[in-house]
Amino acid sequence: MPLTVLLVDDEPLVRAGLRAVLEAQSDITVVGEAVDGAAVVPLVRELRPDVVAMDVRMPLLDGIDATRAVLRSVPDPPKILVITTFENDEYVYGALRAGADGFLLKRARPAEIVHAVRLVAGGESLLFPAAVRRLAAEYGNPSARAAMARAALTERESAVLRLMARGLSNAEIATDLVVGTETVKSHVSAVLAKLGARDRTQAVIAAYESGFVAPG
Repeated sequence: MPLTVLLVDDEPLVRAGLRAVLEAQSDITVVGEAVDGAAVVPLVRELRPDVVAMDVRMPLLDGIDATRAVLRSVPDPPKILVITTFENDEYVYGALRAGADGFLLKRARPAEIVHAVRLVAGGESLLFPAAVRRLAAEYGNPSARAAMARAALTERESAVLRLMARGLSNAEIATDLVVGTETVKSHVSAVLAKLGARDRTQAVIAAYESGFVAPG
């Protein structure tokens, strides 16, 4: 089955460009488009896309609130890939904190766009650039540090989280730690459970905000 994508952007040229790039792939299908975040929840319920590629800045409902709405009201929600002009945009960080799974620059090359959709759909790696890592570190707070302390990660779980924060996939983490991929998946699941994180992105945000991992 091909990956299905919903495009959400108020700029027709951006939507047209993304559609052309994605539909040139045999394993990706664009199932719908919207011009604002306010239309996302009904379309997600109707079309059941695997990935929503969504502009972070829109006139009625921005990507942050649209992300929250999807995750709050749609069972088994799709992966959300936020689209932005600038990688250090605090809106992007806000969308990631709200539950988005990754981000894509509007100036990205076609191969990067396709890679981003596949990566987010797979859920085993992160689109979490250095600029966003710095923002996460700047938002550090005592509650994040307390939550990390309560998690009481084991030494191996801590190592896995640090490698997750570098954006490594399960296979890459397995190679780095010289263990099996299934072992890594078990450690990742344990990290998410202990941190109360919905996914890898939320776990990595917690790691940076708590100071457990430093940007760089």
